[in-house]
Amino acid sequence: MEIPAPLPTAELVNTSKQFSTGMLALSNVSLSISSGEFVTLLGPSGCGKSTVLRLIAGLELPSSGVLRSPAQQHTQEYATAFVFQEPTLMPWASVFDNVWLPLRLQGSSRDVSCARVDAALKSVGLEDFAHVYPAQLSGGMKMRASIARALITEPKILLMDEPFAALDDLSRHRLNDDLLHWQQERSIATLFVTHNIAEAVFLSSRVLVMGARPGRIIHQVTVDEPYPRRSAFRESLRFVDYCRAIASTLEQSAEQSRHTQ
Repeated sequence: MEIPAPLPTAELVNTSKQFSTGMLALSNVSLSISSGEFVTLLGPSGCGKSTVLRLIAGLELPSSGVLRSPAQQHTQEYATAFVFQEPTLMPWASVFDNVWLPLRLQGSSRDVSCARVDAALKSVGLEDFAHVYPAQLSGGMKMRASIARALITEPKILLMDEPFAALDDLSRHRLNDDLLHWQQERSIATLFVTHNIAEAVFLSSRVLVMGARPGRIIHQVTVDEPYPRRSAFRESLRFVDYCRAIASTLEQSAEQSRHTQ
């Protein structure tokens, strides 16, 4: 008996977004993501990748088309979690208090939340830094705190907008490894934005390549590699082939865009 495909956690169907300025950011975008999937949006600056995240997070409304997102379900206050390029930590609060914030906003006291916050900090390797302030953390540690704050809400979908762009390669690789561990362990649907092709290939089950504005999906690459992903994958010929295929698609799109301008 054929096993039915899982229902998508979030979905856009022929969705467009035009801002009040008249700028058409997205045109007929269709995509879906299911529980446990890691999907990456890749494309040129200004192609609407962040707009897609904001639609799914409920921070923007589509101009046309269909949007289905956990953010529309009022039964769960934190159905989606958003991790930005900057860690956006409160500088006057300790790491513990920063991670506790979503639970605090839900009305959960420090005493009631303590075990969950401690567990979240331990899961990202910050259990010894609970009472440290953000100014005392490295860039990678700040991002770990930001991810812990997102994961503590147990979201249905994790939205990440170039979270590792400002980090050095070593920190980025370590966080890529750890992010996959956290994501797979919790089976969270994750929609990730990056400009880094190698990062997209290493993390993703699918890479969606977007064309220049108005943003649209022009190509999909399925990265048919088992999880957990190991460092050896980055050094394999298969990895190089995936990267080349995506780079070629981006180059062709850029060339077509120049000819139509």
